[in-house]
Amino acid sequence: MSLVNPTSRSKASSKPSARHAETARTYAHPLPIIFPEPTYTFLGLSLTRPLNPHCTALLDPITRSAWVANSGDATILWQRGFFGKGDLSRSEPSWLARQINARKMKGKGLTSEEITAKRRAERKQFKLDRAKAMAAAAAEAEVAFKEEGRVIAPGIAPDGTRIIPSAATWKPTSISVPSEESPPDTPDELQEEIEPIQDLEHLQLSLQEAFFLVWALDCLTVLHPETNEPLTLAEIWNAFQNAHTSSLAPQLALPPPRFDNPFLVSYIAYHHYRSLGWVVKSGVKFCVDYLLYKRGPVFQHAEFAIVVIPVYEDPQDQANSPFKLQNAEPFTWSWLSTINRVNSQVQKTLVLSYITIPAESRVPSKVLSSPACFAHYSVREVVLRRFIPARMRD
Repeated sequence: MSLVNPTSRSKASSKPSARHAETARTYAHPLPIIFPEPTYTFLGLSLTRPLNPHCTALLDPITRSAWVANSGDATILWQRGFFGKGDLSRSEPSWLARQINARKMKGKGLTSEEITAKRRAERKQFKLDRAKAMAAAAAEAEVAFKEEGRVIAPGIAPDGTRIIPSAATWKPTSISVPSEESPPDTPDELQEEIEPIQDLEHLQLSLQEAFFLVWALDCLTVLHPETNEPLTLAEIWNAFQNAHTSSLAPQLALPPPRFDNPFLVSYIAYHHYRSLGWVVKSGVKFCVDYLLYKRGPVFQHAEFAIVVIPVYEDPQDQANSPFKLQNAEPFTWSWLSTINRVNSQVQKTLVLSYITIPAESRVPSKVLSSPACFAHYSVREVVLRRFIPARMRD
């Protein structure tokens, strides 16, 4: 199913700025694998091999994630598909860049977090300036009425110009961007003597992202949390499922496999939308499971919000399951209305993604020994839109 937002908000300028062009160049590759231009062909077939980077991540069963400590690997995974999240940043791992900017104190080359902080400070200053101008205009109008007995329009000068600033004409004064651990002023001659900053940030991959990079793209190596030895695909398969059980023993032993393992259910949805070309990110900020971006977070906001709803093919499997899957029980209309309203306010289309869990009586459990079990799941989608009479008269 191809999702197309009927109310797309992309309003690209006819003449893209240099910054937009640089962003498009930096994030030109949708996946870590790069297919270069064919240099030569034989019988109509290209003999150029794709470039497939091999990144390394450390499994952390406690946080149910994989940590990419190498900054080069983290940059590749983020710029080619927006995989993971910086543990010290909002999304893109930019902690080191923020520290360097804070040390230089030049205000140039701001990161996404610093740009957001600057815009929020400007909006706050605009509201304060507007409130002061409105109070002054009201006082002036009251004085004119008491002393001269005439009524004037508050905020309008005698020549017809507007005194109260508007968002279109207001210009901010110099605003300092809040930064983390801003050092005191340092003379220019001492800048070169400052000790270099150590990058303390790592890229944190969810288990779904890590398994997609391992199994679907073969560009990630996952290390054992204790021995730092590379794990085989079978060991990763068992470890990721075991991370969602109550036992977090270091010996990566898998309890009896089940089709309703939370990792398998969530990965089915993740792989489904990734295979359709969407950039899939966590949607916990908007009370949903996933957010779908057409190109990526740096280009535009997410268009769709995904709620994963497991559906048991055999109700007896749900009764006997040790897992309490989220949204497996029938939800109330108040819950659905709340989620739909939250995402409608931020112009996202809500999608209910029903994941059908195969019955254990129909499919033998030995199928769960490998990712071949994914063929027995199915995905159905229901798109919801909040009805707003004032906006939908046509």
